[in-house]
Amino acid sequence: MVGIVDDLGYAAELAPSPRRVVSLVPSLTEAIAATCPERLVGATDWCTHPSDLDVARVRGTKNPNLDAIRALEPDLVVANKEENRELDVRRLRASGVPVYVTDIETVPGALDSLQRLFHEVLGAGVPDWLTAARTEWSGPVPEPTVDVAIAIWRDPWMVVGSNTFTGDLVARLGWRNVFDGHPERYPHVELEDLDRSDIDVVLLPDEPYVFTAEDGPEAFAHTRTALCSGRLLTWYGPAMVGARAALTNVVGSTP
Repeated sequence: MVGIVDDLGYAAELAPSPRRVVSLVPSLTEAIAATCPERLVGATDWCTHPSDLDVARVRGTKNPNLDAIRALEPDLVVANKEENRELDVRRLRASGVPVYVTDIETVPGALDSLQRLFHEVLGAGVPDWLTAARTEWSGPVPEPTVDVAIAIWRDPWMVVGSNTFTGDLVARLGWRNVFDGHPERYPHVELEDLDRSDIDVVLLPDEPYVFTAEDGPEAFAHTRTALCSGRLLTWYGPAMVGARAALTNVVGSTP
């Protein structure tokens, strides 16, 4: 057994190079599947990448089936502070299931957390995609040249606020999230707070709310909108590779 400390400072004993892993985080599921797929034995219903992922499903991120997880006899369950409930983590640990919790709010934090997970916890080294992501997203944060808002829901409208991975990622593209100073991470806002001429573009991703050409843009009379991949905005892992160019192209191509 080896001692590990997760992103929240929780110390635990863990088998070296865990062979049976359950992931409760879609982006981490994709990362593990891209790196050491033979170890992944369970994932949530929301784990949609890779598209051919063939593992046991353990329900959702907020309501995982704890009995199903235990039945898989995992050496490790991977979770995230934002996406999963502390109660579920405590219950799994109380029943003897090791849980490693990530805590990610910035791009550098994501890269460092992923490196700890794969190199120190999983013993899988540093994946090529992680090296590529670090190269792509290294460097200083540029001065912002575009003011954006990132919608994540409608009826009621919700946006990305402060202290989020997504907010830090768009800042590194040279975009200023106009709600970055909001005290909440994902505040509710009125449509008029979004549909205003001083915002250059409102990003409408396809998750968690599925904005489409027919559902979202029609609500705006004063601000241009851009449909984009929510995975490129919010998933830390292999999705970060190529995301810079893809997102820049989306906003740059918006009339």
